[in-house]
Amino acid sequence: MARDGYVSPFSTRYASPEMQYLFSEEHKFRTWRRLWIALARAEQRQGLAITDEQIAELEAHADDINYEDAERREREVRHDVMSHVYAYGLQCPKAAGIIHLGATSCYVGDNTDLLILRDGLTLVRRKLLSVVELLARFAEQYKGLPCLAYTHIQPAQLTTVGKRACLWINELLMDVEEIDHRLATLAFLGSKGTTGTQASFMELFGGDSAKVRAVEQDIAETFGFRHVVPVSGQTYSRKTDYQVLSALSGVAQTASKFAYDLRLLASFKEMEEPFGKSQIGSSAMPYKRNPMRCERVDGLCRYVMANTVNPAVTAGTQFFERTLDDSANRRIAIAESFLAVDAILNLLLNICDGLVVYPQVIRRRVMEELPFMATENIMMDAVKRGGNRQELHERLRQHAQAAGNRVKAEGAANDLLDRIAADPLFGTTREELEATLKPELYTGRAAQQVEEFLTETVKPLLQANADALGIKGHVTV
Repeated sequence: MARDGYVSPFSTRYASPEMQYLFSEEHKFRTWRRLWIALARAEQRQGLAITDEQIAELEAHADDINYEDAERREREVRHDVMSHVYAYGLQCPKAAGIIHLGATSCYVGDNTDLLILRDGLTLVRRKLLSVVELLARFAEQYKGLPCLAYTHIQPAQLTTVGKRACLWINELLMDVEEIDHRLATLAFLGSKGTTGTQASFMELFGGDSAKVRAVEQDIAETFGFRHVVPVSGQTYSRKTDYQVLSALSGVAQTASKFAYDLRLLASFKEMEEPFGKSQIGSSAMPYKRNPMRCERVDGLCRYVMANTVNPAVTAGTQFFERTLDDSANRRIAIAESFLAVDAILNLLLNICDGLVVYPQVIRRRVMEELPFMATENIMMDAVKRGGNRQELHERLRQHAQAAGNRVKAEGAANDLLDRIAADPLFGTTREELEATLKPELYTGRAAQQVEEFLTETVKPLLQANADALGIKGHVTV
């Protein structure tokens, strides 16, 4: 690897080979040639004088791209598409005259981009579902383990570890649903010509609209598209890029929350990401177990969410039937959003395949807070014995504030139960109060919600997509 020039971290540290290939030069130019072959075949079917021999010649050189010829030509003419038309023609002298017939540059450029968007979203979807599968197993395993729940990042009532995992899963499913919508509505540009009027194709086919439409539909079906853009300028609407990158931003939002939650739980020592046997957490502090994977997730998520501004501005600054100031921006913004989301999902796959839970720490922290959370039940029991709800509430507030101050200001143990037992207004003993301190009594329907969610929502989706599951997350560094 060259070390004297900039190399993208997506290539060396983050993104998977399969996602990198989708945005590679090799994949792009091979796709261009497939599009030229499909165009020639479709035009032949509608009666143009294109021979089987010419098409066979094109197919024989679909993958052995003569890059040196194309690059030399581009230095002369400053046009990438025409340079590759020329280079392809050198390899296919019999077919040289019919390559790109009737088309404009966006025929290969934009249709290739749409194919990459579709394949990139499909790969993202597969990895999302594999993350869901791992978290579903985790949620099932820990559906009944009580833990502190938080509002305002302050201890609230209890939940379970499995229920919290279901919150993460639910947002992942929202992302899958959004990606499914984008895939279902993604339309092929087809063969629209220079300003989207298909004038060049009308000339080729003597004004026969039916044949022009048939060529376009033929090409779309060749590449597996059900829909063709009904109207366009020279390009497909750049709003499509914004919609797709917004779906990727949704994935980043979900992943960011998950990673922040896990980082906070790691600081509480309740849960943590996998930590290698020889992993070093800090160059100065040997004891550190830094959540480096989750930190990387959050950093990459910020990049993806911020990058969504690029296609939004691009879409809003397109003039009339096309302008070219979108090109340089799109080359970077679209590819890097996909590469970043791919990296994020690789990390999530790795993290979720080895989540570490510390039940004893979780229970200790629950028991430290449980006396406060039990006050409503204690109050209700006292009311049943004839107490006044308002008076009891005020007395509990006073005792809870005093006990809380003792914990925080003096570093002492929580003595709330002792205070309540000593207060004749409640008419109860310390032993009776302790009997109420069973964490399982305070988790509501959390465990049942996990079972219902997994059974009714998650498992049917995973079963329907069984062939897409099982992807492993490989983390380079």
